[in-house]
Order: sequence, then C-alpha cells, then structure tokens
Amino acid sequence: MPKTIRILICDDHAVVRRGLRSLVGVKPEMELIGEAVDGEEAVSMAKKLKPDVIIMDLIMPRKDGVTAIAEIKKKNHDARILVLTSFSDDKNVFSAIKAGASGYLLKDSSPEDLLQAIDDVYHGKSSLHPVIAQKVIHEMHQPSDLPPTDDPLSEREVEVLRNVAQGMSNQEIAQTLKIKEGTVRIHVGNILNKLQLANRTQATLYALREGLAELDAK
Repeated sequence: MPKTIRILICDDHAVVRRGLRSLVGVKPEMELIGEAVDGEEAVSMAKKLKPDVIIMDLIMPRKDGVTAIAEIKKKNHDARILVLTSFSDDKNVFSAIKAGASGYLLKDSSPEDLLQAIDDVYHGKSSLHPVIAQKVIHEMHQPSDLPPTDDPLSEREVEVLRNVAQGMSNQEIAQTLKIKEGTVRIHVGNILNKLQLANRTQATLYALREGLAELDAK
C-alpha cells in the first residue's frame, strides 16, 4: 500500500487554508496533519510534526515564508517545501529557492497542478509554475554567483545531475542509468555537497546555468 503524504499548510489566510484542506481531503493518498497561521508557527509545527510536504506562503505575520523556509531547512535538511504564493517577483522567487524551496507555485494554479506539485515535491522532484520557469530561464543568462567547486563532478555525477535537472526521481534515474536507487541517492548527496547546494531545485538551476540541461517551459 502506497505511503500517505503527510502535509503541513502554512498560510495566514483562513480561506486559503480552508481551500487547501478541502483539496487535500479528496485525495486518499494525502493527509493534512497541521495548519500554521504564521511563519513562527510554521517553523515550530514543522519541527514537531515532521511532515512529508510543507505548503508555504511567503507573506505572513511574525516571520515571512523565506525566513521560515531557511530555518526549517537548517533544522531538517531533507524537508520538502512547496511555495504557494501570489508573488512572482524575482526577489521572492530566487530568495525562496535559495532558502531551500523545492517548488514554487502561484495561487492562480489549477487544483490539478497543485496536487501534482505536491506529489512531485514529495518524490524529490522540483515543481515550478510556468511563469516562474520563464524567470528561471531568464536567470540562466545572468552571470553566475555560485562559488566554484574545488572538487569537480565525476562523469557519473554529471549524468545524474542532468537527470535531476529533467525532474526525474531517484528511482527513475536508477532505472535510466541501470544502477541501484541507493547509489543514485549517494551521487545526489555528493553533487549537493561538492556544489554547496541545498536541494535538487538548486541543482537544477546549476545544471541549467552550466548548459548541462535545458528547461522546457510549457
């Protein structure tokens, strides 16, 4: 039996939380385990409940979403956070990704897109709204501010990185490269460590910037 995806919602608007609660409630493979009404509560509940996926607004009382993401990731490097917000400006987009968000959706996204994004983030994939994907493409043409690595990636790590940038899960990469899933997990960890990156979304941005992959914005 597939594992239930345990979800924490972090948003200061009651109507948004109610809508998300109803949406998640119709999916038997998803379970809402908590609702935070501000950034402080988001950090506290994430630590206490250890959800599989955290849906995070960016503009909230007491502590903004970007700060909350950074604090959650500091305490739990494996936390999977999906930003759901009305703001698509560059500052919010890249601050959230840099802080460690695995996905970034706008609140005008369809319910189907949101459910798919939750599933993608849970399975270790990145998920970007088309508007955000366009911003990422534009960002790829800017000078890199990523620190150079003293330990270059091996050929196999480059192969794994290319597949990560295509949104593939560890299981899919293992099947493609005909290696064990555990080996893929080790390679991904080595890639993140060598490049000083927080998660697969940042690894995707790196691969795009370095010309190792292309982003197909729909």
